[in-house]
Amino acid sequence: MRTTKFLRRKVWLCAVFLLLMLSNVGYAQQSTNNYLKKYKPISVQLMQETGVPASVILGVAMLESGTGTSKNAKVLHNHFGIVGKNDLAKTKTGHRSRYKQYLSDLASYEHFVALLAKKKWFSRVKGNPDHKVWLTNMNHSGYSSAGNEWIRRVTAIINRYKLYKLDAGMDSVARGASWLTVGMPPATAER
Repeated sequence: MRTTKFLRRKVWLCAVFLLLMLSNVGYAQQSTNNYLKKYKPISVQLMQETGVPASVILGVAMLESGTGTSKNAKVLHNHFGIVGKNDLAKTKTGHRSRYKQYLSDLASYEHFVALLAKKKWFSRVKGNPDHKVWLTNMNHSGYSSAGNEWIRRVTAIINRYKLYKLDAGMDSVARGASWLTVGMPPATAER
């Protein structure tokens, strides 16, 4: 009789544990779906303006921000793990971070593509929808210290969520550089 009670308790505890795990998986999936819904349009727009594949923009953002759940994404609006200045020490005593703070999520996305556009290799790959080419060039230029593992993880995200399908609309990429005005004051007319 004692063994039966013990086994029932074990089975009940395992069932509760399993339900908790499954609910967390469901929450994580919902979080990812919400992130995709919110940032797909921004990624596609930036792709059209800059020639950087939306799959690369969104894949890197999803990895680096934990699909928007990281402290950097929530507090600093930094979705790409970009290092720089922030005012955390001024606003939250005792908190420090080496990551750049942005005024908005959109500013983070715009700065990311602006950083890529400054790379020597950018003009060679601009408009190329092959995310592997982009990730390899980013890796070689030191975007991530994780190297090939970083490429593997971003590629897995791109493939899992079929983000490469977003790159099909890249054929109408703008050639102008007017999008490189992140954080810049509006241009004044010359007289």
